[in-house]
Amino acid sequence: MNLSTDYLGLRLRTPLVPSPSPLSERLDSIKRMEDAGASAVVLHSLFAEQLVTEQFDLYHHLTQGIDSYAESLSYAPNVDIAVTGPETYLSEIQAAKAAVDIPIIASLNGARLGDWTSYAQEIQQAGADALELNIYWIPTDQDLPGSEVEARYLEIVRSVTAVSNIPVAVKLSPFFSSLANMAREIVRAGAKGLVLFNRFYQPDINLRDLSVEPNLLLSTPMAMRLPLRWIAILRGRLNASFAATSGIHRGVDAAKLLLVGADVTMLCSVLLRKGIHYLTQIENELRQWMEENEYSSVDQLKGSLCQTCSSDPEAFERVQYVRAIVGSWRGNEA
Repeated sequence: MNLSTDYLGLRLRTPLVPSPSPLSERLDSIKRMEDAGASAVVLHSLFAEQLVTEQFDLYHHLTQGIDSYAESLSYAPNVDIAVTGPETYLSEIQAAKAAVDIPIIASLNGARLGDWTSYAQEIQQAGADALELNIYWIPTDQDLPGSEVEARYLEIVRSVTAVSNIPVAVKLSPFFSSLANMAREIVRAGAKGLVLFNRFYQPDINLRDLSVEPNLLLSTPMAMRLPLRWIAILRGRLNASFAATSGIHRGVDAAKLLLVGADVTMLCSVLLRKGIHYLTQIENELRQWMEENEYSSVDQLKGSLCQTCSSDPEAFERVQYVRAIVGSWRGNEA
């Protein structure tokens, strides 16, 4: 049985790819992912804001107290906060490339346009096989129209792809007013792939001290319904690779997303819950399902149930909403 698949021009052994998480911050974990069957690994994201914070922290600690006495100035280091940067992340790329044989995909979240392009170039030079743009941005300005939000996304993609020789994927949010149009424009801007979808972590309220606090909720298999619908709709309409992320916990989850057109299925929450070794279990489940349903390769099943190939294309759109409500209600009556 052939589980290999193409993603961003890379031929991968299987469609199972760990997505960015704390697990990909450690080299030993990346090695264990390869041993468990990962066909590629997306490293944890490089956040430009985190670099800025580290720069100012370094500046603070190196200069603390130098104004206490005049003579201490002669012993102060010549500090330039611009000297700190993404060196640690770049060294992680290089170390991972040297340690494993699978592709290493970097993940980048910039703050300014210059961050996106400069860091993308350095990531490429460090040896990454591909780059995922994690455009994690929540516009809250009431005077900012949706068209300008979309224009900023496209400017980032055009700028990064213009300076990159490695394939670039964009991790999209589902919150655009016309997602199909935005997906097309991002591909036209130079993206080779789309990752559906970015999960925007929501804050919570701590009732003990009445404070706002971050709250990380791991996904459940139900979360895969959103990427399943949109990959099914976009597959065959865009010349791009598709990565499904969120809610993939079992081999059958991966099979469903491959059927609607995903090229790879990305795993995170399940590995955090059950451990890296569970990758092997998911691959075995996928193999078993394919054998039972007489599929000899991933390429054979991939996209066979996308909207353009489906005998019931309306099932992915509004009419299915009515069917679901009526069917569920009648089922409850029975």
